Amino acid sequence: MTETDSRPSATAADPDGGDRDPRVELRSLAGALRRHAERFERMGVYAARGAAAGEGQGEDAATVDVPPAEEGARADRAADHRVALQVVRDDLGECTRCKLSPTRTSIVFGVGAAGADLMFVGEAPGAEEDRRGEPFVGAAGQLLDRMIAAMGWTRDAVYIANVLKCRPPGNRDPEPDEVGQCLPFLRRQIEAIDPRVIVALGRPAAQALLQTTAPISALRGRFHRFGEIPLMPTFHPAYLLRTPERKRDAWSDLKQVIDELERLGVRAPSPPRP
Repeated sequence: MTETDSRPSATAADPDGGDRDPRVELRSLAGALRRHAERFERMGVYAARGAAAGEGQGEDAATVDVPPAEEGARADRAADHRVALQVVRDDLGECTRCKLSPTRTSIVFGVGAAGADLMFVGEAPGAEEDRRGEPFVGAAGQLLDRMIAAMGWTRDAVYIANVLKCRPPGNRDPEPDEVGQCLPFLRRQIEAIDPRVIVALGRPAAQALLQTTAPISALRGRFHRFGEIPLMPTFHPAYLLRTPERKRDAWSDLKQVIDELERLGVRAPSPPRP
């Protein structure tokens, strides 16, 4: 996945070489400032500034007063992510691009924080997800919620989606033509959310995102890349319900995700489970 810069160029804004509209200049400057603020925040600049002044030492070192201007910048970034994600949803519409549309009840787009640092991607909705229009709400979803909580996060603080937006009949695996229609929308979702780390839940999700035919046993346990984003494949919660002895392996994968997020300067809202 490649990132594109949406700032208007001087040529596009002023094809005749005249003065640019000041409103265009202002929007461009505001966008640039937000991008710089986000980049510095991810580098830990704000936290380092407080630490250098002797603030927040000891057990409360991670608690630093956030300046109002920074809070405003965060709110602006969150709004940008929500708008970008809504554009993808609007473009998807009431999709009839593949053979799944006649048998579905709901399009299951995704749920969670639009600008989440952590994103989970499964393969396709099940019966309960199709009924409610939300991913991972059945028994596997309850297990996923517990896995997320063990990492120190909440369902509302991450983003959860599937490769397919419609349920395959009988919960069968996604077929190549179905993945081919849905995957571009998932890629755009990921670009809109801009997570720091992605967790691919199960073989179909990992294979679709990584464009590989390797089995999940060969993919899990180490990071791969989705563009510039670290991606950790692990077992799907539904598989873990059937094969609970593999939960230890899945937790080992998720602990690597915790460590990677911390390396990137992203701490979980609550302490993760040891």
